[in-house]
Amino acid sequence: MSDNQRPQDHFGRRAKKENYPARSVYKLQEIDNKVKLLRPGMTVLDLGAAPGSWSIYVADKVTSKGTVVAIDNASMKVQLPAYVTVIKQSALDIVPAELLKQINKKGFDAVISDMAPHTSGHKFVDQSRSFNLFMRAIELSEEMLNLGGNFVGKIFVGEDFETARAHMRSIFKTVKIVKPKSVRSESFETYLVGLSKK
Repeated sequence: MSDNQRPQDHFGRRAKKENYPARSVYKLQEIDNKVKLLRPGMTVLDLGAAPGSWSIYVADKVTSKGTVVAIDNASMKVQLPAYVTVIKQSALDIVPAELLKQINKKGFDAVISDMAPHTSGHKFVDQSRSFNLFMRAIELSEEMLNLGGNFVGKIFVGEDFETARAHMRSIFKTVKIVKPKSVRSESFETYLVGLSKK
């Protein structure tokens, strides 16, 4: 069942009231509050950005002093400030050097990824697909994050989870697992946070 088909919970109602297109914004908000991820002036890459809740939140946090690049192969459903660049593209097709040249930056201060596969209902298939998307986000982070930069990525917990976490430990000084309160109780999604790229 998709989020659109589920009855709205507290977070869904709150998102509608606060003009966010999806309740997922509160996942990022909680992570940001815990690890102090975002600040004014940062350059942030938002992978799997549609429908746009995370991009709205990030734009507000980095302010007009910062830059946000929002990438998704689906269309964004929100109006975003001029300092947010929206690119309709699959993360699998991103060429780091071309992207950095396009935005005239040497790298990103943070990469965030809420990418998730179209779920099949088969647990192990979905976990494997989620792992592959997560590892693509990490690959892009390795190539484009500035020294000391941070990463947040969604992953479905499964047999590959520890592989993902171990790989992150080779890249970041600190790795945390965060399962925000707004993640639905029946969901096996969680977030891995990498702080201070080595």
